[in-house]
Amino acid sequence: MLRIAVPNKGSLSDTAAQMLFEAGYTGRRDPRDLHTPDPRNDVEFFYLRPRDIATYVGSGALDVGITGRDLLLDSGSPATEVAELNFADSTFRFAGPSDRFSELSDLAGVRVATSYPGLVGDFLREKGIEVELVKLDGAVESAVRLGVADAVADVVSTGATLRAAGLSIFGPVILQSTAVLIRSAEEKPGVATLLRRLQGVLVARQYVIMDYDIRVSLLEQATRVAPGIESPTVSPLHDPEWAAVRVMIPRAETNHMMDALYEIGARAILVSSIHAARL
Repeated sequence: MLRIAVPNKGSLSDTAAQMLFEAGYTGRRDPRDLHTPDPRNDVEFFYLRPRDIATYVGSGALDVGITGRDLLLDSGSPATEVAELNFADSTFRFAGPSDRFSELSDLAGVRVATSYPGLVGDFLREKGIEVELVKLDGAVESAVRLGVADAVADVVSTGATLRAAGLSIFGPVILQSTAVLIRSAEEKPGVATLLRRLQGVLVARQYVIMDYDIRVSLLEQATRVAPGIESPTVSPLHDPEWAAVRVMIPRAETNHMMDALYEIGARAILVSSIHAARL
């Protein structure tokens, strides 16, 4: 039975649970449950702190897990990243008083506060810069104002929180993180099935099915606009001058493609969501 680690709280938790549900797995019904077997799919779920998942998987106590790339790298775990899951995206940057810091080399010899000492330490060592890392569990933007550190390294979205603390972003991006599927050194047979199912969920979220009718004489022009994954499915209609077309298109391009197809002459254009897919 495949043992899967799932975040029990935080920004990773709800989306990870929803992805597993859409992939056909039975999750926990009570948020207090820490262990849920799913014998129908030959798996069992262990609900853990996101920061601990890489450690459990890396040790071989659990087979696979969902966590953040940032947490994986910060842990120093030997667990291996299998695939990106495209949620919980985050960007790590350095920040400090603008009158003191403008480039990465300005950090040499100063105190840097962060909740990710392993990740930040590895990055700085690769750049040949020595600092004193100050580990904090949260709210690192207050560290400079309170005199605990000279600069910080933290997750940045708009930068508004840092600016409010009197800090400016500088230097290169430390890491672009996202949720990832990780596995232990010993790859179990069920991992491939889990990965294929999760990738099917990602495809279903990124694509839609578009159906439309078009004159046969305009078919080649229309298929250049929406070529699909492999090739469109074309079916004859009762009127031999018309054909019905079904094609898989990127969700983000839906309205642009509908506009372009209508301009060409397509009619009865319909769009349907995909619940699951295998490519």
